Amino acid sequence: MKEKKTLQAKASPYAPPYMITTEIVHLVAEICETVGRFGAAADVMINPRLRRENRIRSIQGSLAIEQNSLSLDQVTAVIQGRRVLGSPREIQEVRNAFAAYEALPHWSPTEMDDLLAAHRLLMAGLVDEPGVFRRGGIGVFKDQQVVHVAPPAGRVPKLMADLLNWLKTNP
Repeated sequence: MKEKKTLQAKASPYAPPYMITTEIVHLVAEICETVGRFGAAADVMINPRLRRENRIRSIQGSLAIEQNSLSLDQVTAVIQGRRVLGSPREIQEVRNAFAAYEALPHWSPTEMDDLLAAHRLLMAGLVDEPGVFRRGGIGVFKDQQVVHVAPPAGRVPKLMADLLNWLKTNP
């Protein structure tokens, strides 16, 4: 049995840039309850074809946000293994996203290894080192202006460990 490695952070002063209020907790509980009721009913009522169609729509919509121009029909064709007219990168993004959705039930949202495994699947064939933390600096630009500079690469593992540790202790 493969052991999962986790980066454990000691008690950290990290806190997300917002406050969790009683109202937010109440709203999250309401949402979870509604989703749970729907999920239980959906498991009985939704057929596999409908689930697959929803997954395809989700993949297409998520990738469109990231500037992937493939249509719903093209995404469906890629997932079905058919050829489509599109950039190799966009086609690979679809394949990767589908593989990640398939693996999703096996991952824990608070495990570092699972986060890196998700990155490995999502970025396979798209970046030089999928499944590892970045080794260089990055930023967000709008036109020619820097609007956000990410933390230095050397700090990313610790920051991610802090975030996952926070998620574990703040359900």
